[in-house]
Amino acid sequence: MNMQGKTVLITGSTDGVGRYVASRLAADGANVLIHGRDAARAEALIAAIKRSGHPAPVFYPADLSSRAGANQLADAVLADHKRLDVFVSNAGIGSQNDGPERQTSADGHELRFAVNYLSGFLLARRLLPLLKAAAPARIVNVASLGQHPIDFDDVMITKGYSGSRAYAQSKLSQIMFTIDLAEELKASGVTVNSLHPATYMNTTMVREGGITPISTVEQGGEAILHLAVGEDVAGKGGLFFNGMQQAQAIAQAYDEAAREQLRALSLELTGLSGLRG
Repeated sequence: MNMQGKTVLITGSTDGVGRYVASRLAADGANVLIHGRDAARAEALIAAIKRSGHPAPVFYPADLSSRAGANQLADAVLADHKRLDVFVSNAGIGSQNDGPERQTSADGHELRFAVNYLSGFLLARRLLPLLKAAAPARIVNVASLGQHPIDFDDVMITKGYSGSRAYAQSKLSQIMFTIDLAEELKASGVTVNSLHPATYMNTTMVREGGITPISTVEQGGEAILHLAVGEDVAGKGGLFFNGMQQAQAIAQAYDEAAREQLRALSLELTGLSGLRG
């Protein structure tokens, strides 16, 4: 995809792999919308891109740990833009960030499920009119090989909690949403795919989780860019990639009844039930 003049939103893009993807797309002439919570990091990225002689990105601050924060971001993008060519849902927290104990969001949901999954679900659904207006357009959900089946009797993991299980459940949820939304959008010109970009990239999230990085941000960034702009995936949706290669998620991802259950729950928890009957 020729990115000159295209509009791209990347959540979690003031640091780590999101920052790399934002810089690369700005260098390709895209109108990049960056998101994060840290204004200083955003200003540093904007300055670096301007110094490189490329169009300065626009910063949208928002805390995606709450429904209000995700809606604030959606409202701002909808107010400022008539079209969106690519949405990269990259913002997330790891299995150990802020400690290993169970945490909840402002809305009372398990925190990793809220940040890693529900915020991206809400944003994708609310931004669909802009994506459809730009068709052919793309959604890229940054998920993981780490996946754990959802126990629909205890989605918020009030029993048997571990950070790794919560993280892996949130990532499977992203993949299930990808397959579900891709099916819904088949005739719209908007494609949706997900990926595990690279294993334990050298990012703040990985380092703060006490993990020694084994992959580079560049490796993960190139895998994300492949789904965002690659010609070989044009028109293809509902796929999961491990880096640059198409892969299979765990079995529950392909369970239509489970995806339907997750969709109904997600619409309810995000207050978006009215958007779809």
